[in-house]
Amino acid sequence: MGIFEELKERGLLAQLTDEDLIRDMINNGKATFYIGFDCTADSLTAGHFMALTLMKRLQMAGNKPIALIGGGTTMIGDPSGRTDMRKMLTREDIDHNAECFKKQMERFIDFGEGKAMMVNNADWLLDLNYVELLREVGPCFSVNNMLRAECYKQRMEKGLSFLEFNYMIMQSYDFYYMFQKYGCNMEFGGDDQWSNMLGGTELIRKKLGKDAHAMTITLLTDSQGRKMGKTAGNAVWLDPNKTSPFDFYQYWRNVDDADVIKCIKMLTFLPMEEIREMEKWEGAQLNKAKEILAYELTNLVHGKEEADKAQDSARALFGSGNASEMPTATLTEADFMDGKIDILQVLVKAGLNQSRNEARRAVEQGGVVVNDEKVTDIKTSYDADAFKGDGLVVRRGKKNFKKVVM
Repeated sequence: MGIFEELKERGLLAQLTDEDLIRDMINNGKATFYIGFDCTADSLTAGHFMALTLMKRLQMAGNKPIALIGGGTTMIGDPSGRTDMRKMLTREDIDHNAECFKKQMERFIDFGEGKAMMVNNADWLLDLNYVELLREVGPCFSVNNMLRAECYKQRMEKGLSFLEFNYMIMQSYDFYYMFQKYGCNMEFGGDDQWSNMLGGTELIRKKLGKDAHAMTITLLTDSQGRKMGKTAGNAVWLDPNKTSPFDFYQYWRNVDDADVIKCIKMLTFLPMEEIREMEKWEGAQLNKAKEILAYELTNLVHGKEEADKAQDSARALFGSGNASEMPTATLTEADFMDGKIDILQVLVKAGLNQSRNEARRAVEQGGVVVNDEKVTDIKTSYDADAFKGDGLVVRRGKKNFKKVVM
């Protein structure tokens, strides 16, 4: 099985412009491809996982990845999948975020000499002359076609700014520039990026001729990857200071039964022969599959030592209720009134609830457990000694918990 056939079996490919040509190129290691990452935060998220593992798979098959850091496009803001305009970031914020991305990507991609490349589109986009750009690429874009693009539909309902309208042209120009500068002949991206990506392919062909073999492939990141990136309204970060290895492990350990095999296919490097056997698993066996998924991905991002700790702590937590490596919240004397702290304040201080009202509802609905004992009285309180030593393991629901110490 070639890498193209493997990507298909793993359920990664959504739409392609030239399937036979793409199959030949990536199966024979002849693709120089890029994936773009806009620098909207100082860490990549679990939602970027599909792109990172795809780059690693293709590199292992002899193809050359280009990780495009969107230092320039981030200043515009991608409207795809948005109902509102993205926050405008400063150049300094964007540069800082780009440096954070680079460090995280190096865990997945080999950027050694002659191997993968990392480039920043700020290097060419920010120096463009506006009138020259309009004259060079403007005639290649139909406004009517752009307005019909899926990436603009949601924004059109609330008002699409002229700033955002330029994003498709900027992304298209990236492909056009790298095709000529680096021999980049293929772009991968999310399924919601299809219109933007086709813009680059068409620009290359219109400017350089029909024989300019530029190809576009989209992944199923709008339906799966974006959903993977968030939990309970919060992003799941690759930075251990933002999402601990334990929390990262637990996020994947708690995926829905219906998604676990799909995630193993898309995101892990387990052989397909092994995964085909897992597809037969049912019932309690799916919990084993979730452990495998969580361990494999934690190992990829944080290394074997942290993956071992996270797995051991999760097993201990759900077994004996004691887990030394689980995420910890620390109380101070200022958190106590008359030497006491109530359960609602514990939940808020631990970050398990955002407010006392939210914590009250959690207790009243029977969703709060402290050291394996359900708490049903909102007036339950603890003195400082309860949090010394091993502290208390506080859970909200089945998936959210912290060790609270002092």
